[in-house]
Amino acid sequence: MATSVERLAGKKAIVTGAGQGVGRGIALALAESGADILLVGRTARKLDSVADQVRAEGGEAATLEIDITAGDAAQRIVEAATNLLGGVDILVNNANLAIPAPLDAYSDEDFLSAFNAGPRATLALMKAARPHMADRGGGTIVNLASSAAVRWDAANYGIYSAVKEAIRALTRAAAHEWAAEGIRALNVAPHAHSPGLDWWVDNHPKEAAEFVASIPAGRIGDPRVDVGRPVAWLCSAEAHYLTGATIPLDGGQSRWG
Repeated sequence: MATSVERLAGKKAIVTGAGQGVGRGIALALAESGADILLVGRTARKLDSVADQVRAEGGEAATLEIDITAGDAAQRIVEAATNLLGGVDILVNNANLAIPAPLDAYSDEDFLSAFNAGPRATLALMKAARPHMADRGGGTIVNLASSAAVRWDAANYGIYSAVKEAIRALTRAAAHEWAAEGIRALNVAPHAHSPGLDWWVDNHPKEAAEFVASIPAGRIGDPRVDVGRPVAWLCSAEAHYLTGATIPLDGGQSRWG
């Protein structure tokens, strides 16, 4: 069995939304396992901070400041990965604009924006990365899903869940359609610290305590340790028989059917 630092040696990875939270944790863990990383996001300062940490720990990283909702973003991201890293073996679609809110609070414009940044942008990147992965003998796509779709209380999570469930369906289809090219596609559904979640915890202590109490593990996950490192393993040859699945990384909180 490969050690963690050898697990992804020589692999080239794209991580969107890599400047903070779960995206940052995944990027750091992939680099820790030996992959070279293209950090993609909208804020150069945050991306540079992650890249500096990757390099300080002995890894290789490049950055691309871009809005994934731009019409040509997918091609530009994949071109940057091939030019700066030398290829694409791993794609992590983490960036997201959808937020929990009541159905009536979502305007048509916000609804379309959520789906544009979610399944449309996700699929565009998957399709752009596919031929490069196939040329290199295969690859792994990891899309970020959410247990919001199986919450005990669906109120305020309708649009957010719809976005994430659409992405899950695309992942499942890709796992079937692209398997012959050596491409695996997986969903992960995490609970982990992020600036948004931490703000909510600080400002709603009673609700936050109830939320944490509903997690069998008794805590909110760490983006790198509890989400990033499992994702790194999922992208490795050790997980070569696993595709099309949704893996909850949430301390046992969700109840997937």
